[in-house]
Amino acid sequence: MTFAQIFVVLVLLIPLTFVFMGRLREDVAALLMAALLGLAQFFGMGILGPAHTPEAASKALTGFGTPEVITLLSLFILTYCLDKYGVTRGIASRLLKIGGHSERRLISLFAVTGALLSMFMNTLAAGALLLPSALDASRRTGVKPSKLLIPIAYGTMLGGAATYLTTANIVISSLLPLAIPPQKPLGVLDFTPTGGLVALAGLAFLSVFGTYILPHREPPSVQVTRSSDELSQTYQLPERLWEAEVSDGSSLINKSLPETHIGELFGLAILGIRRGRRVIPMNTPDYKIEANDVLLVVGSGARAEELANEGLLVHAPQSSTVIDERNTVLAEIIVPPRSNIEGKTLRDLAFRARYGFTAVALWRDKQSHRTDLATFRLRPGDTLLLMGPQDRANALKSQNDFVVIETATGGDGLDRPKVALTLGIAVIALIAMFMGMPVELAMVTAATLLLLTGLLRPEEAYAAVKWRAIFLIAGTIAVSLAMVQTQLAQQIGDAVVGFVAPFGPLGLVAGTYILSATLTQVMGGQISPLVVGPITIAAAIRLGVNPQAIAVVTAIAGSVSFITPLSHPVNILMIAPANYKFSDFVKSGWILTIVCFIALMIAVPLFWQL
Repeated sequence: MTFAQIFVVLVLLIPLTFVFMGRLREDVAALLMAALLGLAQFFGMGILGPAHTPEAASKALTGFGTPEVITLLSLFILTYCLDKYGVTRGIASRLLKIGGHSERRLISLFAVTGALLSMFMNTLAAGALLLPSALDASRRTGVKPSKLLIPIAYGTMLGGAATYLTTANIVISSLLPLAIPPQKPLGVLDFTPTGGLVALAGLAFLSVFGTYILPHREPPSVQVTRSSDELSQTYQLPERLWEAEVSDGSSLINKSLPETHIGELFGLAILGIRRGRRVIPMNTPDYKIEANDVLLVVGSGARAEELANEGLLVHAPQSSTVIDERNTVLAEIIVPPRSNIEGKTLRDLAFRARYGFTAVALWRDKQSHRTDLATFRLRPGDTLLLMGPQDRANALKSQNDFVVIETATGGDGLDRPKVALTLGIAVIALIAMFMGMPVELAMVTAATLLLLTGLLRPEEAYAAVKWRAIFLIAGTIAVSLAMVQTQLAQQIGDAVVGFVAPFGPLGLVAGTYILSATLTQVMGGQISPLVVGPITIAAAIRLGVNPQAIAVVTAIAGSVSFITPLSHPVNILMIAPANYKFSDFVKSGWILTIVCFIALMIAVPLFWQL
């Protein structure tokens, strides 16, 4: 190997090792790779272009302007709008009625629904949208969440294999023009026949055998519910709910709720102010406290009694308290593994200022905590109950540091005229793609129409984009360019050819699947195509096999690898709500991976004439 090739391998492997060890985020690793490759080119190495051509260093950043990144940006915005007006959640809720109390039927239902949703939206977004419905179904039917959440994860990955609108498939398509010689990129429908047959085989297997191979685990003690009353009962809020009457001489009069600093001084949370029969939510900061107002406070009794020093008379609630303002929601969030907020407190995060929500309870180790919440250092699996304005709920869902698993509101959240307009724009974009319009142009036009029609505000569009995924893809495209430029991909491809040549084109298909599926288990399905793609495409060109067919196999193998939670973020999303262990994915995933391999070996000769 040349020095340049060794450098590229080190730039790839060292950051990925730190990612695997949990010491570095995937997107930061991708940006680091791009920066190192660009710097190496700038200082004279032939990494992204001929040696001693510093102007070629800018190629390290070309990933940010590729059609694939533009497509993903627009796709995030479109799916955010569909979620905002209740389209996807409404579909899931209606399909839920079909399942009844049958475990087998519910497994099939959620797997198929996940597959259908992921054909038109981001896989992780589809999983996140179905998660609350599955937990609600578990609560109402008694079927364990562990029987329903893995089918959602696997279903979304299976459906993603059959559509162009999946990260791995978009990335693989972008690698074909970078090959030597350049190859034609894949079209919108090129994944559908092969991926569709694989998805059907996988879904059929889950529907028939899912009830036997899926784990039967007791869920975490807290169960997600839809009504605000049930959420309050789950977190035992009534046991720590107090009324604090404001006397005439109180120091709090004419102050807004944030100005009281009750949370910081006493470790208490204020839900709102009772004024007569009306309850004013705490997220209404312009209201000033008046004499005879009643503050609704959550926390320990001893802390609440200390409010007497502020001129408040504290006692237990004299009547049931329900905050049912239309602009207020209760939200339940889970801290996922490897989150940026792990080990930090809500005070460190300036949580209320950043997200507009106040934490009123924390569930940890089968116990509800309602006092001094701002001082708890957050751990993976912690569940927080939040209260805040409804218009900030979608922004809360769009961040990457925690998972919103439920929100409770008073209405169905369905704005039918806006739903019709949103769906109309989405359908027009799909029709335009099928008629030959470039995917990125159709998608960015749809996103622009959402903004022009007022369906989304610009700040909502910015919040909708999963920038972590964008930086991951854009940064690692530089690695693929470097592997091609240094001929590293060609050499590895030659080695693959030497091994599989005696077995012909189907040998290359099998080798591609095994290589891609194996690396996906530790790298994840968003990274492995960028590493494997240049290798397998180069091998196909060398062997004289259709490179588009091998590109499809590479992408599908990265999408339908189910053996470890690391293979896709949607797997990680399901761990805490279902109380899964690492071994649960191994036991249920290895058989499904083999089923998909068999289906792929049938589909590729059938649809690509290999």
